[in-house]
Amino acid sequence: MESQRTILVFGGTGQTGRHLTDLALAAGHRVRVLARTPAKAGPPRAGLDVRQGSVTDDLDLDGLLDGVDSVVSLLGDVQAQRTAMVNTAFVRRLVPAMRRTGVRRFLYQAGALSAPPHGRLTPALWAIRNTIARSYDGQHRDNEAVMRYLADEAMDLEWMVHRAGIGSDGPSKGVLEPTEGTPGIGTFGDCAAYDLRLLDDPTAVHTTSLSAHRKTAYRKTAGRKRADRWTAGR
Repeated sequence: MESQRTILVFGGTGQTGRHLTDLALAAGHRVRVLARTPAKAGPPRAGLDVRQGSVTDDLDLDGLLDGVDSVVSLLGDVQAQRTAMVNTAFVRRLVPAMRRTGVRRFLYQAGALSAPPHGRLTPALWAIRNTIARSYDGQHRDNEAVMRYLADEAMDLEWMVHRAGIGSDGPSKGVLEPTEGTPGIGTFGDCAAYDLRLLDDPTAVHTTSLSAHRKTAYRKTAGRKRADRWTAGR
């Protein structure tokens, strides 16, 4: 990211969120994290502002967004999302608050097995979702509802979605790039680094990208003329 920003992170104490927070602070940015258990955000550090709370609480979203430049959502709760659209309900409250406070940039991380808005998964990804990843179906349905809401009702905001393929923690497997082909399986750190770059990429606005490591990713086309690109009026 080119200039110092204040980034509000939801899900900042999760596996990807902890990496994103560390990377953003190391780059000189300020990070505000909402955490049900603040101790999980790690030790106090310069530039880190931890607020106690949960996205299922009656939050003062305008207060949380005060002074913020960008918002990142890395939310995921497999158990809760089996029976409720937790993320969709929250994003539907977050977007109006962003409008009220003038915060425009929003990155939402979904999963590679979540279909793009009004689109379909490839047969291979559909098969994986409905077999070995079947227990995560509620999470993907919630992600899909969020993406449809953003594409249909929030085109005035500079939103972007990373449909990430995440395997595990551990050493980096390389640099992730947007892809039109088969998604790669990145580490939590790889995905966090990609999210930070995507957040500062104007060509990523209104896209729902998959990612793969640089050596296997499709070329990044000028203007991002891809099937997951959404334009006003579509």
